[in-house]
Amino acid sequence: MNIQISDIGHMIQLAIAPVFLLTGVATKLTVLTNRLARIIDRTRVLEDRLQIGPNDAYTDELETLYTRSHLINYAITSSTACGFLVCLVIAMLFVGDSANIKLDKYIAAFFVLAVFGLIFSFMFFLREIFISSRFMRIRHDASLVPGERRT
Repeated sequence: MNIQISDIGHMIQLAIAPVFLLTGVATKLTVLTNRLARIIDRTRVLEDRLQIGPNDAYTDELETLYTRSHLINYAITSSTACGFLVCLVIAMLFVGDSANIKLDKYIAAFFVLAVFGLIFSFMFFLREIFISSRFMRIRHDASLVPGERRT
């Protein structure tokens, strides 16, 4: 197996698009983990307050936070699976090209699976945002003085 410099350049060119996708997935994972950290911090505060005394408002918010944390965890899992599959695609591109192994069907299948992982991650993320926004609207509406105009 004698790999020339031009062959390495060609392999790198093949791997560029998946690497950009991997960068986007890594950035998305950062956003998701930051949201999860905020949810966990708020949950700890509310659980501490509930130990002082029961409060229905805290209990309702905790239920919402638990639901949100599950959705974020699903989104993180889907994004991580996507990143893992993209890494496998990049590795298969290099191995297939350098060893003259026909991996094109596997590469295509893993790439499609990676994109599905990304789609599911966005769906879970969007659902979590909807729940968060709905809860904030409910809290805002409950805090309005009767007769006050809503903006």
